[in-house]
Amino acid sequence: MGNAKAIAKRRIFTLLLSAAVILVTVCSPVQGAYAAEGAVSISAPSAILLEASTGKVIYEQNADQVCSPASITKIMTLLLIFEALDRGEIKLTDEVITSEKAQSMGGSQVFLEAGELQTVDTLIKCIAVASGNDASVAMAEHIAGSEAEFVAKMNQKAKALSMENTHFEDCCGLTDSDGHYTSARDVSIMSRELVTKHPEVYQYTGIWMEDITHTTARGSSVFTLSSTNKLLKQYQWATGLKTGSTSKAKYCLSATARKDDVEMIAVVMTAPDPKSRFEDAATLLNYGYSVSALYRDENRDKIPDMPVAGGVEETVPLAYDSGFSYLDVEGNDIEMIQKHLELAEAAQAPVKAGEKAGEAQYILNGQVIGTVPVLFAKSVKRAVYRDYVKKIMGYFLL
Repeated sequence: MGNAKAIAKRRIFTLLLSAAVILVTVCSPVQGAYAAEGAVSISAPSAILLEASTGKVIYEQNADQVCSPASITKIMTLLLIFEALDRGEIKLTDEVITSEKAQSMGGSQVFLEAGELQTVDTLIKCIAVASGNDASVAMAEHIAGSEAEFVAKMNQKAKALSMENTHFEDCCGLTDSDGHYTSARDVSIMSRELVTKHPEVYQYTGIWMEDITHTTARGSSVFTLSSTNKLLKQYQWATGLKTGSTSKAKYCLSATARKDDVEMIAVVMTAPDPKSRFEDAATLLNYGYSVSALYRDENRDKIPDMPVAGGVEETVPLAYDSGFSYLDVEGNDIEMIQKHLELAEAAQAPVKAGEKAGEAQYILNGQVIGTVPVLFAKSVKRAVYRDYVKKIMGYFLL
């Protein structure tokens, strides 16, 4: 009887699910020629635009073309730093000693001296704000023991992320070697990994200007970090992420922005001049916001328990594996998206917590646009003879 009631309750619940969603619509009014002509005009030969939560590519142009990344390399360096922080291998308050090699780095630097101590927190600022090559090497040595070993970890991570057109030879991008390369698509992949898994990076990439203190044998001196990302002042919704430039790479930028709680990533590679890379990024971001509508369901509604056959308990609780996001760029009415639970009428014991019990399907215009696994939230053992005896005794005692 209890099982029948649970099944009926869940069927009714499924019919009501379409109302239990959180919608975030960010489709701005049509802007300029973008929506009218469906065209994007940029000067950079290679670029890509995507929405961060879904990873959906909105626009791309020669996105797999191999390019020299320059200081955009530091996105991977920052990613490994934040992963080390998450694992507890390092702390923001740890003091890092500057090596002679770190001091010797050319290009953009914050002028660390051999033997100088700086915290991990300060060095992240030096990397994210001022693109310090010396700070990057100091952190690489602190985490992996040597820059070479750290670079090996960078390449391992690139492979794990399926960055097919990437290979690193240093941790800062100073080298112009043919063996140090990436693509706009690969930059977008590591950028998305960084900002979605470690959003605290924005506490650093959003800094426009900040002072740090050098303390050496000669005493203390103040040094001002100034952001290399001029988009922070030129684009209202800019949040980061990293610039890069060398004679070989020309001018590169991985730009992040957040508008109406929707995050875009625009990557521009090999732009002809510094002004163009920022203009191109702004053009891409504006286009993205003009054509996009984001549907988001946090999946916080409670799913009715599922009956369990042959278990020590009669029902098992269920839970969504995650929330769901869908980006529409085709002008569909995302308010018409419906959620449907695809579940068996009952589970067969034994049931293990975390195993898949079914899925939530999201449907638009009659098509499934995505799914989220529904998991067993608790383990239920198979009932044996003594369990049935206990149940029978329990019924008599009621």
